[in-house]
Amino acid sequence: MDDHLKETKIDGQLAYDGNFLKVSRDCVKLPDGKITQREFIRHPGAVVILALFDDGRVLLERQFRYPNDQVFIEFPAGKIDPGEASLACAKRELEEETGYTATDWHFVCTIHNAIAYSDEHLDLFLARGLTAGDAKLDDGEFLETFTATIPEMLEMVQRGDITDVKTVIGTFWLEKIAAGTWTPA
Repeated sequence: MDDHLKETKIDGQLAYDGNFLKVSRDCVKLPDGKITQREFIRHPGAVVILALFDDGRVLLERQFRYPNDQVFIEFPAGKIDPGEASLACAKRELEEETGYTATDWHFVCTIHNAIAYSDEHLDLFLARGLTAGDAKLDDGEFLETFTATIPEMLEMVQRGDITDVKTVIGTFWLEKIAAGTWTPA
């Protein structure tokens, strides 16, 4: 059906093999028969947790992100380990980063956040029934948590205080979920 748009790999190589990311460089045949190269990042995938308290407040984090040299407001999130199921990763990351556990989990959606140069995907989960505990941050991980209402988050998106794509998309999902117009899977 979409064959007229498909690019076909002719050859490829690993251009960079890092601890976290891998960069591939492939030679591809375009739909018009021409040959070109594609460089892209291989990523194992990640999860995002939309942690919603009974009073309607949402759990957020403030974390410095080195590539952009600034602190970002984000949902709790983390990389999926090899062989780890997405939901297990979400539960682990929520507790590690924030200390919270949840009794009610729902898959929301999968997003692809950088389709032009990465195969990374993010699985979003709604977490309810939250109980506080002690965070277990990874060595070298520094963040602080806080809460906000969904209307406050929407204002932060509108003002440009929240620009992280997973958090923007998750905020819009929460708005629809709270209004009862969208239901997670």
